[in-house]
Amino acid sequence: MSPGAGTVGAVYGAALLLSLAGLGSTLWNGVDEPGNALAFGTLIVLGELARWGTGPRAGTPAATGEPRGREPAPLSAAGALAYALLGESAGTATTHGVLQITAVVVAAGLAGIVPHLARGHDPGLDHLARRVLTVGFAALCFQPLYNSGAVVGHLGQGPWYAVFLLLLLVLTALCDAVLAALVLRARTGFPYGPLLRDELRALLGIGSAVCATGAVMALGVAAAGLWALPVLAVPLLLTQVSFRRYAAVRTVNRQTIASLARATEIAGCTPPGHARRVAALSTAVGRELGLSGPELTVLEHAALMHDIGQLSLVDPVAGGATALLPAEEQRRIALLGGEVVRRTGVPASVAVIVERQADPYREQPVPARIVRAVNAYDDLAGDRAGAALDALERLRLGTARDYHPDVVECLARVLARGGAAGVTSAPTG
Repeated sequence: MSPGAGTVGAVYGAALLLSLAGLGSTLWNGVDEPGNALAFGTLIVLGELARWGTGPRAGTPAATGEPRGREPAPLSAAGALAYALLGESAGTATTHGVLQITAVVVAAGLAGIVPHLARGHDPGLDHLARRVLTVGFAALCFQPLYNSGAVVGHLGQGPWYAVFLLLLLVLTALCDAVLAALVLRARTGFPYGPLLRDELRALLGIGSAVCATGAVMALGVAAAGLWALPVLAVPLLLTQVSFRRYAAVRTVNRQTIASLARATEIAGCTPPGHARRVAALSTAVGRELGLSGPELTVLEHAALMHDIGQLSLVDPVAGGATALLPAEEQRRIALLGGEVVRRTGVPASVAVIVERQADPYREQPVPARIVRAVNAYDDLAGDRAGAALDALERLRLGTARDYHPDVVECLARVLARGGAAGVTSAPTG
């Protein structure tokens, strides 16, 4: 068993043990305050259903470890956190404990993923396991202190109580980020540091909205009762709808760029699948080198369009293999490609990488170094059996001037870890 499988198994095992303890205790002792449990459970289920259609289909590369959205069901996450931090309901002290909170979150989460399974979408078990652990952590930190009277006795019910909830939610969010990065590291093999950095950066976006809504829901139900839940859920639901629309726009932009990249294949300038392979490998190498999420997006777009300058040539390059051309001719094609990219409305940062992919590596930005090396590898490897090792060897021999040594070694590690077929199977649409 690989270390990655062991990490994922440990996370799943811990979540399973906590879930069984919660469900067993609740079934044995009964449900305290069933109205509260039903209301928050319903909110969690609705939150899971609100991400209908957003996940990839099970079995696709995106569903098997490709990094994707940080929190696909923010309303569900906020409802679960609010239930974990619920001390009163309409001024009356609650009696539910940590195990019942876990049971409600697990039961509602499982109910919410059934429609996704029926549609063939990824059920999001990684997110569910993390939610069970993080909500259990929040409940364990809050419920014993609140039930003993320590929180109210020291902080009262005023602003300091709200600050305490927010601090606890921030600590919970940090724990979730650590878990998310661990799972992604185990599934993808990418360096842990950049993955954790991306997760922490995501906390400033939808993560902060989830934490704030969870705290406000707990405070609102404490003061006004369960009627506050639907009112307080509306802003986050609208935010989620807006985020989905933004994600849809980004998907359309990516599909447009991928279609433009295929123009060189349709025109016979490059072999079929070349741009897709270079984009997939470049993104993997970029993650290996520690590039952040936005940098990886720019890198992927530049890699998809790196050969578009060949459309401006009178005589096509034989086989589309620009890596075999003289340096000056490579630079001329790269400049032509940058000019074409600027006319498409793609961000200027993408055009800069396309333009500078043929420069000596000491003068290049990191994304351009990656595109240059990966493009050369795919040109040299081709379809010949055993050509991959020869291509890597030629890249290593060219590290004195043409290819950055770190990029070449990262490319070798990516290929050794997953193989060219495994890395380049990511969809471009």
